Amino acid sequence: MEPYRATTRRHLATSPFKPPVREPLKVFAPGDRVSHDREGLGTVAAVEEGVAVLVDFGPNRIRVLAPYAKLHLL
Repeated sequence: MEPYRATTRRHLATSPFKPPVREPLKVFAPGDRVSHDREGLGTVAAVEEGVAVLVDFGPNRIRVLAPYAKLHLL
């Protein structure tokens, strides 16, 4: 049995189905207050454009990778 692959399948031009719609990437700036689903409230410390955001949650500093699914701007 083959392991599950985490990549998404590409859309074929001849497919009768519409391609999946991608949500626009969230934009954060240093100093923004954010909420993380698991870590709670924090402040954006640094931004790597389109790659990751470094968030300060008090005792922890966590690097959250794009597309920032669990990170919400307050």
